[in-house]
Amino acid sequence: MKGLAKYIRPEVGYMIITMIIKFVATYAELWIPSLMETMLDEKVPLGDIKQIYLYGALMLLAAGLGFGLNICANRMAAFSSSRITKNIRHDLFAKLQRLSARQMDELTIPSAESRLTSDTYNVNQMLTRLQRMGVRAPILLIGGIIMLVQMDIMMALVLIALLPIITIVILTVTRKSLPLYTQQQTVLDRVVRVVQENITGIRVVKALSKTDYERDRFGKVNKDLSDVSQKAGLITSVSGPVTMTVLRIGQTIAVLLGAYRVFSGDIQPGVIMAVLQYFIMIINATAGVTRIFVMWSRGEASAKRVSTVLELPEDMAVEEAEGEPDANAPHIEFRNVSFSYTGVGKNIENLSFRLEHGQTLGILGGTGSGKTTILNLLMRLYDTDEGQVLIDGRDIKTIPNEQLREKFGVVFQNDFVTEGTIAHNIRFFRDLPDEALQRAAVCAQAEFIQEKEGGMDAEVVVRGNNLSGGQKQRLLIARSLAADPEILVLDDASSALDYRTDANLRRALRENYRHTTTVLVTQRISSLQHADLILVLHDGCVIGAGDHEHLMAECEEYRSIAETQMGDGKEVS
Repeated sequence: MKGLAKYIRPEVGYMIITMIIKFVATYAELWIPSLMETMLDEKVPLGDIKQIYLYGALMLLAAGLGFGLNICANRMAAFSSSRITKNIRHDLFAKLQRLSARQMDELTIPSAESRLTSDTYNVNQMLTRLQRMGVRAPILLIGGIIMLVQMDIMMALVLIALLPIITIVILTVTRKSLPLYTQQQTVLDRVVRVVQENITGIRVVKALSKTDYERDRFGKVNKDLSDVSQKAGLITSVSGPVTMTVLRIGQTIAVLLGAYRVFSGDIQPGVIMAVLQYFIMIINATAGVTRIFVMWSRGEASAKRVSTVLELPEDMAVEEAEGEPDANAPHIEFRNVSFSYTGVGKNIENLSFRLEHGQTLGILGGTGSGKTTILNLLMRLYDTDEGQVLIDGRDIKTIPNEQLREKFGVVFQNDFVTEGTIAHNIRFFRDLPDEALQRAAVCAQAEFIQEKEGGMDAEVVVRGNNLSGGQKQRLLIARSLAADPEILVLDDASSALDYRTDANLRRALRENYRHTTTVLVTQRISSLQHADLILVLHDGCVIGAGDHEHLMAECEEYRSIAETQMGDGKEVS
């Protein structure tokens, strides 16, 4: 809870007022049995109708006051808890946006989703319950005992003797349930992951008839969640019945003792009725305290998970630049760069290359050779383990993230299309004029846009499912070009395009974006044969570097791929 204190602090004044209102409401309720006892034992025997009506009116007033103020306090509790949770959720979402790719890999996307949804909900419920029952239950419990002591010390001692038993039960249940609720949220992360994977790949699942397999896979993780939830539920379910049983036994003993004392003439019958009412209040208050501890266990576990993310340190801080960059430096330079995702084995080893403004780099290699890793390092999604990545002679670690990101237009290998219009997807929340969108769409060979009803205002459904693979890729390429980027990064961005469209796209890029430096990852020789520099990768190492003619002559693997794709390996436009 320490990590969330700053979110609660601005609402402390409002919460104190809520608790004061709750205190007044509960205090009014406490007086109802006492008023009833006075009316029955003192006013009724005298036959004073006015006094009876007066005390009846006072009881109604106390009940009405408690009812109205409780509703007011409950609404205020809901408002303050919602505001606190809204701010927590907002900052948590913003923090997730700022996490480095490495931190997100460790956290995992399903865990981030469950922390942003179910964990913040548990925190909200905890805060609400604490304001609603955190005042009412203790006051009813303590106030009820005080009233009992004032009415009859003997019957009050019966209840007081039982309190240590109740306290031990509640504390034991809380201590054992807290780690189980933490484990429950961890298992929930796995459930979210399985559901996410299944929904994302639902077409593949159906196409390969793996519905039964996916159902079994979900069934296993769902059973794990059910088991840990059941275990936590079994432990927390003990406190309520045990507490109620102990109190009911105490109530029975108190009534028997009270009857004996009435028979002996020590107390009046109205005292027994008032004592029963206070016992009921105390029973309900104890049940409320039990629910508070259960909710506290769940909320504290979730609060710790949320705080863990909010308190993550800045992983990729901007460093101070040492001196002025070289005015004659190349646009992009990798200097002896090595990198590993896991720290075991190198994904990129001792990589060096230079690109001037307007040049094109082509990257070719098999799966896992390090192609996308180069792009991740260039955009500083990860930091290098060794060596430097420089833009215009400046280490990218010294460039503020927002300034660095503005240099790039990017199409990732597994990119996404959002629900909305085509224009919305190309603009993508940037302040770009319509002319820039049209120019980018034309260059990206997205002529299908004009063929759709509404053109740029045509609707795109979730994940772009009403577009073909080639249409989505051209839309994404248009998005990357719309802001006239300094560096264009295309990660297998034309794999769904036919060869003619791909050739027209490359020609349009050369003509309209000649000052843009392009980094192109592809498996097509025809897409990169015009590149100024081509890197052929294998297991993170460069096994060939140069232009098309050089590699055809010197790199056997490149020549083999070229001959397989293009026959004699001659250039095509």
